[in-house]
Amino acid sequence: MNNPARKRKKATSAALPNPESTNSDISLQEDPASATIDVTVVEVPELTEQEQSDRLHLERKVERAFFEAGKALAELRDRRLYRSTHKTFEEYCKDRFGYSRRQPYHLMEAAVIFDNLVEKCERNVHIFPTNEWQVRPLTKLDPGIQPEAWQQAVESAKGKVPSHRIVKDAVQKMMERTQVPNSYQVGEVCQILTKDNPELRGKAGYWAIVTQVNDFSCTVRTWDGELTVGVQHLKSFNYLPQECQQMQQICDRISRIYSDSLEETVKNLLQSLGKLNRPYLTAVEEKLLTVLEAEYGNSTALR
Repeated sequence: MNNPARKRKKATSAALPNPESTNSDISLQEDPASATIDVTVVEVPELTEQEQSDRLHLERKVERAFFEAGKALAELRDRRLYRSTHKTFEEYCKDRFGYSRRQPYHLMEAAVIFDNLVEKCERNVHIFPTNEWQVRPLTKLDPGIQPEAWQQAVESAKGKVPSHRIVKDAVQKMMERTQVPNSYQVGEVCQILTKDNPELRGKAGYWAIVTQVNDFSCTVRTWDGELTVGVQHLKSFNYLPQECQQMQQICDRISRIYSDSLEETVKNLLQSLGKLNRPYLTAVEEKLLTVLEAEYGNSTALR
């Protein structure tokens, strides 16, 4: 007679997996660490000669974008092509391009420096700035030594386009090496000397009043604005304190009249007064300036 309990036990055992069989299956599996993965290789075709030329041409366009912008802005300013819609160049740039007051000038300065680097860097140097921020530290140097500073920055960057920080470090080292003592004083009247500095184009012979003395430059005020000039581009008139005060008054009077929207004849007259090599106005110059003050609502200006 069969035992019912025994039959139930066999049935239960048959339902469970065989441990030995399970272990056998695991042992037969391949080690994951030594597994071979098949990878399909996709062949990338080489650029044709024409494609290589196109790539280089487009890369140059990207690299020179800030340079082209600076050159275009300079022409817009010099030809006053904004005059039909805006009174000043700064207002035009803000409305048309969303630029801050200083941004177009940074781009124009960078374009001048870029030209200088291309012209004067050694022929084996093929790395040039790709944006205005990289160029900006070079504005502190005389154009004659800007290429040397740039080449040092390229070397520090191991042949790649140097960052702003690397260029700034190279400029600082150059300034320390070529340090020129700054003996100017606030209020002193100087003459601007361009010395082939493209950044000072159009300002040769201008008189300027020192408003801030820096380590290697002076911030000066001219009849039409303010700028920073290296000490090597300034020559003191050696005026007496009273004469410096007279020039300050003349500068104030001209500045109240001047705006970029003035007629060319008026601007030319003010420009001639901005190049005086004496600390006073002649009788005729005084009359002309007084007329302009009255015409443009400045009859209460200092005399």
